[in-house]
Amino acid sequence: MVLERVKNVVAKQLGVEASEVNITASFTDDLGIDSLEIFEIVMSLEEEFEIEIPNEDIEDIKSVEDIAKYIESKVK
Repeated sequence: MVLERVKNVVAKQLGVEASEVNITASFTDDLGIDSLEIFEIVMSLEEEFEIEIPNEDIEDIKSVEDIAKYIESKVK
């Protein structure tokens, strides 16, 4: 459930279909997302899940799967 919601948010930010978002895709290497776009995605995810993600945690998030696992650990 969390993964699907994360994929939907990422897809919306990128302007693609959720089915096109590979969960193991690296934000920078595979999706070509820069740091500003990552920040925008994180802001959207914070709003979607009603959580706050500290900047120092964002640095460790490299893929869609990483952010989904991070959020799952925070919304239990």
